[in-house]
Amino acid sequence: MRVTLDPVLTQARSREVRSVVDTVVEWAAERAEVRGVLVVGSWARGTARMDSDVDVVVLTGNVHYSAAGVWTGLLGGEMVRSAEWGPLREIRVRRPSGLVVEIGVTPVSWADTDPVDAGTHRVIDDGHRVVHDPAGVLARLSAACEPERRYPGLRP
Repeated sequence: MRVTLDPVLTQARSREVRSVVDTVVEWAAERAEVRGVLVVGSWARGTARMDSDVDVVVLTGNVHYSAAGVWTGLLGGEMVRSAEWGPLREIRVRRPSGLVVEIGVTPVSWADTDPVDAGTHRVIDDGHRVVHDPAGVLARLSAACEPERRYPGLRP
């Protein structure tokens, strides 16, 4: 017998994701070396389902924050995977509820806009929501990825 999750998003899951994002933002706000936090993917696009993970990108020059223990301690749960994607270190944490949180810790240069890296562009184009941006780094990246900026005179 195969068990699948109901794809309909529950209010409890939505509250849990908001709580996770709020926790990361509060943590980031206490650390000057964290230059930005954004949510990307299905939760940012508003297309999340019950089986969707929540993807969070953290911009920082502090490599200590790419340690799994930072995130399992902050968010609860266990690390289920880590991987390197260019400069981005991915840490996946499964919370007791089953929600998987994918934290991508990356240098601030990931958000450079002159030019925007092709991989960064794909992530931003796939859906993003800036949740912590004390110096405007992510606002500049978001603006640089707008279709009007890439293709002047054309509207999507």
